[in-house]
Amino acid sequence: MGHRTAGPGAAVSIPAAQRPAGAQGAGDAVAVRDVWAGYDGRPALEQVTLQIPRGALVAIVGPNGGGKTTLLKLIADLVQPWSGEVSVLGSPAGEQAKRVAYVPQAELVDWSFPVSVWDVAMMGRFPALGLLRRPAAADREAVEAALEEVGMTGERHSQIGALSGGQRRRAFLARAIAAGPDLYLLDEPVTGVDVTTQEDLMRLLTSETERGRTVIATTHDLAAAAEHFSTVVALNHRVIAVGRSELVLDPDVLSRTYGGHMLVIQDRAVILDDAHHHDTESGGERHFHEEGGKRR
Repeated sequence: MGHRTAGPGAAVSIPAAQRPAGAQGAGDAVAVRDVWAGYDGRPALEQVTLQIPRGALVAIVGPNGGGKTTLLKLIADLVQPWSGEVSVLGSPAGEQAKRVAYVPQAELVDWSFPVSVWDVAMMGRFPALGLLRRPAAADREAVEAALEEVGMTGERHSQIGALSGGQRRRAFLARAIAAGPDLYLLDEPVTGVDVTTQEDLMRLLTSETERGRTVIATTHDLAAAAEHFSTVVALNHRVIAVGRSELVLDPDVLSRTYGGHMLVIQDRAVILDDAHHHDTESGGERHFHEEGGKRR
């Protein structure tokens, strides 16, 4: 079915035939090599080796607690590996932080924090501004363009907590777009949004990959993975398989990825999973105070 399965620690990359046009020879956006990582002594990722080319639109699927969020955080340099190496845009993770935009799961955001949609989008410009610099005209123009692109110009003065779920996701995507990144890392970007918003967000992300940028997103929604993404990575602590989006229709891959979380009813796979659960981590997270540096 056009996918590759992986044994423990095996190198898995997107097959050449599936790599985006222009990505050949351009180097990988992300290269993870024999990585182990976790929290409080409990592994979330085991012997993960994965290569993702520039310009790819990739969905990471798997059971809750299977390491999807941890993988994004490793790439974003928010979590350190116990062992192994993580390369991002040709450098060790963290060295190209200004070129990477990370959008967390919605439930990890403090929605009571008193900021407007405009303020949230402007946060995308802070890494380039540096300490004590005030936004210039170019920064305001970038924010304005990002809000227009996600359809949130009319809500620019609204407090973030007063928005609907779909509007919140649009606002955070505007923050990412305003940063002008080469790599997007999105944790459940279409969870809890209506069909129209899902279509709009995925149209924007597809457009970004057509410009040569890379999008890596986790999702529990297999239908969304099959419909909107060009490539799927099946992950359950280890990389199970990598391939085209129809990979999510393969019963063998689903069985090995979801295990006891999957039932087969009249030859159809049904995933039993909680969409509002993320990898276990010590301590809490809030994402409205990121100007000063990394979150751990």
